[in-house]
Amino acid sequence: MPQMMPINWLIMTFLLFNILNYYIYNIKMNKNFMSNKKIIKNLNWKW
Repeated sequence: MPQMMPINWLIMTFLLFNILNYYIYNIKMNKNFMSNKKIIKNLNWKW
């Protein structure tokens, strides 16, 4: 069982790292995201 712990820690840190990168990317691209939302809203409105 103790030998399995490092692998679990690696998986957990990998997942947390991916989630953090995703949120950082969203914060950096926040303006573009908002403009895309507006575009999508306009497209839906036209349809």
